Amino acid sequence: MSRAFVRESDADGDDELPERPLPAHANYVTARGLDQLQGRVRDLATCCEALRPVAAEDSGARHNLRALERDLRYFSAQLERAQLVAAAPRHDTVHFGARVTVCDEAGARQQVHIVGDDEADAAAGEISWASPLARALIGAREGDTVTWQRPAGAVQIEIVAVDYAPPHA
Repeated sequence: MSRAFVRESDADGDDELPERPLPAHANYVTARGLDQLQGRVRDLATCCEALRPVAAEDSGARHNLRALERDLRYFSAQLERAQLVAAAPRHDTVHFGARVTVCDEAGARQQVHIVGDDEADAAAGEISWASPLARALIGAREGDTVTWQRPAGAVQIEIVAVDYAPPHA
């Protein structure tokens, strides 16, 4: 095909990246989550500034800059939408910020910490308040059994403990 029929941006591989969608629900954050968001915005802005001079000459750097700028727009919007949720007073009811120990039907125990979307890390036991597991837990109390609706099927889990202590640093 002749280059006459190829858009300049196609030739350079410089098509715009799609925007990262913002969640429709509120952006609740813990104090740690707010710090993480502020740091992420600061780091992305610094990276963008450092890459701009190189991106003028290098198409690979230009693509990386566009990805960084997209992420900067997303995290800046998330920071603007952030609603800091103060730590709950000590009690046995599950709310945002709680560390919850649960026991499933097979007797396996797991601890999860209910946090904001951008600080969630399932592998570390940090789950978004909007996740199906957190939604099943919120409002329940120690000793309650709740149903966790998973794609693989519903599971009954017992709430063994609810704690609002800060994480071990």
